[in-house]
Amino acid sequence: MASISSLGIGSGLDLNGLLDQLKEAEEEKLVPIIEQQETQKAKISAYGQLQSALSAFQDSADALNDSALYESLSTNVGGEAITATADAEAQPGSYNVSVETLATRGTLASDGVATADEAITTDPQKLTLNFAGSPSQEVDIAADSSLEDIRDAINANEDAGVNATIVNDGTDFRLALSSRETGAAASIESFSFDGTAPFSADTDNTLQSGTDAALNVNGIAITSSTNQVEGAIQGVTLNLQEEGESTVKIEQDTLAVREAVTSFVDAYNDLKGTMGELTSFDAETGAAGELLGDSAIRTVESRMRSVLSGGVEGEFSMLSDIGISLKTDGTLEIDSDELDNAIANNQDALSAFFVGSSDETGMAGQVNTMVEQLLSANGTVTGAITGAENSIESLGERYTRMEQSIDQTISRYRTQFGQLDGIIAQMNQTSSYLNQQFDALDAQLGRD
Repeated sequence: MASISSLGIGSGLDLNGLLDQLKEAEEEKLVPIIEQQETQKAKISAYGQLQSALSAFQDSADALNDSALYESLSTNVGGEAITATADAEAQPGSYNVSVETLATRGTLASDGVATADEAITTDPQKLTLNFAGSPSQEVDIAADSSLEDIRDAINANEDAGVNATIVNDGTDFRLALSSRETGAAASIESFSFDGTAPFSADTDNTLQSGTDAALNVNGIAITSSTNQVEGAIQGVTLNLQEEGESTVKIEQDTLAVREAVTSFVDAYNDLKGTMGELTSFDAETGAAGELLGDSAIRTVESRMRSVLSGGVEGEFSMLSDIGISLKTDGTLEIDSDELDNAIANNQDALSAFFVGSSDETGMAGQVNTMVEQLLSANGTVTGAITGAENSIESLGERYTRMEQSIDQTISRYRTQFGQLDGIIAQMNQTSSYLNQQFDALDAQLGRD
C-alpha cells in the first residue's frame, strides 16, 4: 500500500477537516470538567469572603471582650490655658485650674568678642557652668578654640545643662546660653574659665532667670519646674499652654463603649449581608450566589443565630436588654436610647454582659469562641475550602486523563484515515489502469 504523507492527497477527500471536526467533538468532553473547576474556584473565593466577614465580626467581639474598655475615662478640657490626658489611675471628677505663670528657661550671654571663627584661647581649660539650684557642670575647651568651637563643645556635652548659640549684637559676637530645662533650679546663673578667660558673663545685662510654673487646682497652689504637671490631679497630666483659667472634667468614656457596640452590630450586619449575597437567587435571571444551598454557610448561620439569641448570666442577659434586637431579616438593630442608658448608667452590668467572668462566658467571648471554631483548621469554613481545593485537584487529574484519552482517540482516527486514504488512492490507481486497458482494447477491436 502506498504511503500517504498528508491526509486527503491520495483520496482527494478533506480528511484533515473531518479529523478537526472529530477532535472538536471529542474536546467537548472537557467542557463539563472545566465548568466544574470554575465552580469550585468560585466557591473558594466565596469562602474567602465569608472568612473575611467572620474575622471582622470576631475583631469587633474582641474589642467588647476587654474589661478595660468599660473602665476607660475621657478628659474634657474647657479653656485654652491647658490640655490634659488621663491614665488608668485617674478618677472621675471636675477641677478648676488657674495658670498664674508658665515655667521658663534661664538665659545668659557673654561679653562680645571681635570674631566668631578665630582662636580666642591659648591653652586647654575648663569652662564651669553654674546653675541656680543644680550642680555646676564642666565643659572641656581645647587649646586655640574659637567662639564657634566653644559653642560646639558645649552642645556636644550631654551634661552641660545648656544649649549654646552665637548672637551678633551689631558690633561683636556673643555666646548665648539657654538652660535645657525649665524651672528656677535649672536656670543658668554664671560661668567661668579655670585659665585665661576669653570672655566673661554679662550678668548685668543679659541674665534672665528661669522660673517655675505656678498654678492653682481647686484652690490648691502648686508649683512645677516644667509645664507638664503630673500628680497634681491623680492619674492626670496637665500640659500648661498659657496663663489663664481652664476646667478639667474626668468622666467615663461612654463614646468609646458606644462605638465598640455599634461596630459589633455593624460587623454582624455586614457578615449577614455577605452571606445573603453568597446564597442569593434571582428568579427572573436564574443567577445564583456561589454558595446557594451550601451546607457550610447554613452551619455558620445556625451557629450565629444560636449564640446571638442565647443568654448570659447577669443583670443584662440578652442583647435585647441593652437595646439590640434581632430583626425579621436576621440583622441586628440598635435602640439608641436604651443602649445609651445602659452605657451611661450601668457600665458594670454592660461589662459583665459582654466580658463575663472569663474570656468565654460573656456574649463577646461566646462569639469569639464560635468564630474561632468555624475558622479553625478543622472548622466548618476551613473544611469547606479544603474540600473545594481537593475537588479542583481531582478534576485536574480527571482533565488530564480525559485529554490523554482524546489524544489517543484522535491518533487512532488519524491512523485509520491514513489507511483509508491509502486504500482509496490504490483503488483510484487500479481504476485508472483498468480504464486505460479497456480503452486500449476498444481501440484494438475497432481497428480489427
